[in-house]
Amino acid sequence: MDSPTTKILKWALGRSESKFVLLSLSDNQNAKISRPSQSHARERLGEFQFLDAIPIIYRFKPNPRRNPITRCGRVNHIHWSVMKRGTLSAFGSFIQLSSLRSFRDTPNARGLGFSTIADIRPFPDYSPKKPSVRDSELVHQITNVIKLRRAEPLRRSLKPYECKFKTDHLIWVLMKIQSDYSSFWERPKLNASDSFVQFFDLLVYTYKDWGSDPHVFDVFFQVLVEFGMLREARKVFDKMLSYGLVLSVDSCNLYLDRLSKGCKKTAATAIRVFREFSRVGVCWDVTSYNIVLHCICQLGRIIEAHHLLLLMELKGYTPDVISYSTLINGYCRFGELEKCLKLTEEMRHKGLKPNSYTYGSIILLLCRTCKLAEAEEAFREMIVQGVLPDTVVYTSLIDGFCKRGDIRSASRFFYEMQSLDITPDVLTYTAVISGFCQIGDMVEASKLFHEMRCRGLEPDSVAFTELIHGYCKAGQMKDAFSVHNHMVQARCSPNVVTYTALIDGLCKEGDLESANDLLHEMWKIGLQPNIFTYNSIVNGLCKSGNIEEVVKLVGDFEAAGFKPDTVTYTTLMDAYCKAGEMEKAQEVLKEMLGRGLQPSVVTFNVLMNGFCLHGMLEDGEKLLDWMLAKGIAPNATTYNSLVKQYCIRNNLKAATAIYKDMCSREAGPDGKTYENLIRGHCKARNMKEAWFLFQEMNGKGISVSSSAYSALIRGFFKRKKFVEAREVFEQMKREGLAADKEILDFFSDTKYKGRRPDTIADPVDEIIENYLVDEELREAN
Repeated sequence: MDSPTTKILKWALGRSESKFVLLSLSDNQNAKISRPSQSHARERLGEFQFLDAIPIIYRFKPNPRRNPITRCGRVNHIHWSVMKRGTLSAFGSFIQLSSLRSFRDTPNARGLGFSTIADIRPFPDYSPKKPSVRDSELVHQITNVIKLRRAEPLRRSLKPYECKFKTDHLIWVLMKIQSDYSSFWERPKLNASDSFVQFFDLLVYTYKDWGSDPHVFDVFFQVLVEFGMLREARKVFDKMLSYGLVLSVDSCNLYLDRLSKGCKKTAATAIRVFREFSRVGVCWDVTSYNIVLHCICQLGRIIEAHHLLLLMELKGYTPDVISYSTLINGYCRFGELEKCLKLTEEMRHKGLKPNSYTYGSIILLLCRTCKLAEAEEAFREMIVQGVLPDTVVYTSLIDGFCKRGDIRSASRFFYEMQSLDITPDVLTYTAVISGFCQIGDMVEASKLFHEMRCRGLEPDSVAFTELIHGYCKAGQMKDAFSVHNHMVQARCSPNVVTYTALIDGLCKEGDLESANDLLHEMWKIGLQPNIFTYNSIVNGLCKSGNIEEVVKLVGDFEAAGFKPDTVTYTTLMDAYCKAGEMEKAQEVLKEMLGRGLQPSVVTFNVLMNGFCLHGMLEDGEKLLDWMLAKGIAPNATTYNSLVKQYCIRNNLKAATAIYKDMCSREAGPDGKTYENLIRGHCKARNMKEAWFLFQEMNGKGISVSSSAYSALIRGFFKRKKFVEAREVFEQMKREGLAADKEILDFFSDTKYKGRRPDTIADPVDEIIENYLVDEELREAN
């Protein structure tokens, strides 16, 4: 039984005055030819062979002495009556887009190009016209008749419309059926992957009287590309070259773009295709160069990409915003900030306005290099220039501030983007959740996680793992395993990082047995523990004081193929330092250097902390001077060990000198630095200096811990400054931090009785309601 498409074409054939050959090939039979005879048609078809194909129409010239295939080899025209299974939905949109452009008016650079092969003539313009109102009504009527009476012979069904039917109506009817009735076209058991070449052969000849569109070649090629059949698309391109036809640059760009979105191997293929296609007549445009620029940057060949940008200009192409933004993004990946800014200025000089992608790349680089002030300045400039930030830009800023520990600024950007109707995505929520987990505020982190799920955003393994890691750091292992169970129920598979976070949390809690069970569970489900997993176990053993077992374990997993890294040796050094065995710690450092491992700043921080813990401050000072002399930049933790010990010894002059040295260097003071100095000054009753440090801390957006608040309140009480003490206490409450019992006693003690009763009762009642009751509830839970 003929397919509906074949019926339409047969019916149209019956009205034509020309001679047609209709080939209707099923999946497992040879060509059936109707009018003229099979033998006559086979003589004309010559070398063409057909395996699995779809109904197609061929037109042969009436003069039998001039066989267009066997003698001239001349391509008259092609029309595609039906696509392979599964690609018709794409065909409709492509053919509609293609029909909007006039083929004759399209320049060779963007239209269908032709090679210089002799006797090849260009295809005329047969793009389907836009139907009039009367034509649309007729097409609608014919389409409905075909759908409702598909079991009847088509000629009988459409007999009333025969006198009105024109050549353009056929294409409109086919397109109407394709868009409204996709199942109408389905052909079972059609292997398009095996038959696409034969199908292309079927497209070689057709009647121009059918209103054929030469852009059908582009459509066929584009559909193959859209469905990922890149090898087949390349074979079609090569076969078209043998007929002297070159695809449009739009189709070639689509092919390049699909190659560029794959791995590095396909990106390299895209660059090779770019060179090969230009040799056979494809006239590339700026879009083509932009795709290749992206591929070269993806391969890390940023200098070569910059040379290509200059080559574009030499060849007469004008680079656009995308060209510059792609190159800027490539330089940002390599941390070349100066070149990025220089290219941005070059853009402005040429009258090009940076877009959100340009600004986003620069802001991301600034955030990764901890230059958050410059990142925020670029963000504000972006808004002033009228460029609207998107989710990616806000996520970069939020992630940068969270990693620095400035959760207040991160939250400000998070709520600002929502006020501008910019919807946060999973990455945005993950960044904010990670920030709150970093400062130990698991209540807010859990709240945001729940909010994300309520918005219909499904957390990925990274989001789950961040929350699990936060609970593990906070010592809330029960909640961590609860999130782990929800992760499994959500069919989000825990990975090695997830299990490592849980093992690390158990080891820190001293539950080495459960950590070992979890390690075996990893092996059971096919996850390979990595060096980070083993380092967590080493850390747990070190915290338990079992250093001998640690040394044995390091030897075991080294024998199993896991070489200890800098973290392994640093953890072992830390255990020796805390045990007071500084000589063994230094021996571990020597062994580490002997294996060619580069010590990190954390390694030196461990030694510094060991020296300070055991009163060896002079050795600590020498270590700091040695680090600076060798060009090893100390961080805030390095300085904090010295600051803390000097504050404990009431040597505030030395502590202040270190603080000033920190401010003059890239490693500025952090929350711990301020907390140690505030405690030291409060202990010495230098409340003016302590209050100045407290205000500076707030000004920088650094979160103040409850211990710093408590030190200030104690200091003010010792100096009988009750008003200032209460002001700090009120701010502490606004920040949602709970005071300890000693601080609460200060406000309910007899020291407060000298004040008016109405000023005493209110805070005391509030203290009981907000803190003591909450504490009882927490204990009950």
